[in-house]
Amino acid sequence: MPLRRSRLRAASALAACLAALSPAMGCTAADASGGQTLQRQLEDFVRRPGGPPGAIAVLRTEKGTRIVRAGVADVRARRPPRPADHMRIASTAKAFSGAVALTLVDRRALRLDDTLGKRLPQLPDAWASVTLRQLMNHTSGLPDYSRSAGFIDELRADPRHRFDSRRLLDYIADQPLLFKPGTQYRYSNSDNIAVALMAEAVIHTPYEELLRKRVYAPLSLQSTSLPQGYLMPKPYLHGYDVSPSASPQDVSEVIGMSGVWASGGIVSTPDDMTRFIRGYAGGRLYGRKVVEQQRQWVTGASEPAGPGRNSAGLAVFRYETRCGVVLGHTGNTLGYTQLIAATPDGRRSLTFSITAQITQSADAEGLRRMRALQENIVCELLRGKNQ
Repeated sequence: MPLRRSRLRAASALAACLAALSPAMGCTAADASGGQTLQRQLEDFVRRPGGPPGAIAVLRTEKGTRIVRAGVADVRARRPPRPADHMRIASTAKAFSGAVALTLVDRRALRLDDTLGKRLPQLPDAWASVTLRQLMNHTSGLPDYSRSAGFIDELRADPRHRFDSRRLLDYIADQPLLFKPGTQYRYSNSDNIAVALMAEAVIHTPYEELLRKRVYAPLSLQSTSLPQGYLMPKPYLHGYDVSPSASPQDVSEVIGMSGVWASGGIVSTPDDMTRFIRGYAGGRLYGRKVVEQQRQWVTGASEPAGPGRNSAGLAVFRYETRCGVVLGHTGNTLGYTQLIAATPDGRRSLTFSITAQITQSADAEGLRRMRALQENIVCELLRGKNQ
């Protein structure tokens, strides 16, 4: 396929994914293992028609680390996925903006009840009453900038367009709130852009630097960054478009990340994401009172919906499965789908990464199977925990 055509198709796909499609709610199917090992289940998922070229799961418990992988990281080189491979982490990056904000809350530089009107008075007056808490649990009512016609048109015209990340909310500045803040749940990419801007405003420090000081360094993340461009650091898991009518197309570097920024632009590795979710879910970055506020749950699901029954906290989700509860976040973007989760004490964790984007609209059956597989991975993670 010519590169230009591939980029256009990729841009259209990204625009669709950024629109924050309505997540499927409720529990996944009952135990789908049928006596199969987790390895066999992952291999079957990769081999299904329209399945991702590669997948890797990193499970860490008190007994050590287990790596389960299937398929390839690169269809040309045919090498297997590795925990040190870079990847786009998609909306799991929202947990990072949450981590930055909550460390500032812990240090009393920010309050969860601080409003956009107070911290970002340059934003529309119609949004002034929205609080940091409402941004972080997606009850703000902010329209999603990634659904706006202006943003989508620019992305389709040039998938590598360099957006001004701090002006992304300008695309919806003429729009009112979708509902009274705090009265509904609606997942929106705008929320985490606003969270990062609030953090910058109170500390007078670029968000990228806040990430380094308040998240990367405390959790020893050595291979995590927030790029503006489209290039991937090597080695990396190649992301693919696996549309049914075509052979897998490498879309790893088709799209620039400036248009998603704090909402989904981070690049990391399974190793680093394992360290991150253990510290984040375990509350290592801030005190107990902040953790308690973070875990005030409302009805809502991550995008795509995670395993089991979902509920939303402050930049974290509760996944209630048949085998127990884990806390984490999901995400997908062009070429990648992610799940990170850990027990509430952070002692057991999983990072599950696949090299294709799976959404409800494009592959409902694939999403159902993926959620069932995710739940089986959670069950494997929690096996013997309460015995």
